Amino acid sequence: MFKIYSVMMKRFFVSMALGATIAMPAFAQQQDDKRDYVDLSYNFLKGQQFELKQESRSETYTTVDDVMQRVTRDFNNTIAIEVTETSDGHATLTFKYKELKFNFNARNQNILVDAAVPNEKEPFQAALKSIIDQPFSVDISSSGYINKVMGLDDLLDKASATFTNLKPDEQTAYKKLMKDQFGANAFRTWLEQLLVIYPVRSIKTGTRWEENVPIRTGLVGDISLYWNLQTWDSQTAKINGTGKVNTNKVETFTTDDGIEATAEINGDIMTNYLIDRTSGFPSIASQNTEMNGTYTYKANKAKKIKSDVKVPVKIVTNASYKIKRMK
Repeated sequence: MFKIYSVMMKRFFVSMALGATIAMPAFAQQQDDKRDYVDLSYNFLKGQQFELKQESRSETYTTVDDVMQRVTRDFNNTIAIEVTETSDGHATLTFKYKELKFNFNARNQNILVDAAVPNEKEPFQAALKSIIDQPFSVDISSSGYINKVMGLDDLLDKASATFTNLKPDEQTAYKKLMKDQFGANAFRTWLEQLLVIYPVRSIKTGTRWEENVPIRTGLVGDISLYWNLQTWDSQTAKINGTGKVNTNKVETFTTDDGIEATAEINGDIMTNYLIDRTSGFPSIASQNTEMNGTYTYKANKAKKIKSDVKVPVKIVTNASYKIKRMK
């Protein structure tokens, strides 16, 4: 009896040993798998301060009656960002333009503005100068959704008072340019393309995710944004971003020349990000956009357009951004 019991106990301990041998690698594999995954999000503390620097150029080429026309926009801006409120799942960021340089060049108009340098001959100068150091806010979720932009349109309405001495048509043109370039919808569209919208789940190297956002100003349409996690460590993450731009070919918009038109345009966005994981902000980002298609200028007697005219168009934008923690 004792001999049988002894044999059974040996078999039991051998089984336990084999089970442990099998279980240990499986457990270790699970631990390794967990270490392969990372959670990315925006993490802010009230009182934190950042500085954002933007340099960008956008060129729009149109061909009318076999003559190519070009409109360029250059931005060179510095924006201060302060975290003014935090709560579960979102934060309020207060933005202030500290430096604002803008160059708009079209066929019949050249506007060169440095908000820090007086220029009484340029009406846009006083308008942009009036928004320097003036606060407006952005409500952002921890994943990067822009919930709303608050106070910016009010600043522009006040700034537009500097156009009252201009002719009515000039006032209209300047107000439109101001809203198209610096209004809340324009700012939100720009911010949605600059910041990564993070997935709510843990991800690993090679994971790809996507979001869709509308074009909120100028052209009517939407942007499908895609991101891919390339590498990461405890402090940074490298992310490649791409985007597909598609316009609504039925909805009308107003061109820089004040012409009502529709647009059938497709385009691609390429962005490379170096993410600071402590905040979630990109410390460095470079972005290139190219769009091609057709504007259809609508018949307009005032603009001497007798019937609808199809106009080939190409839009190219190159931009670089740096965000630095200041406090």
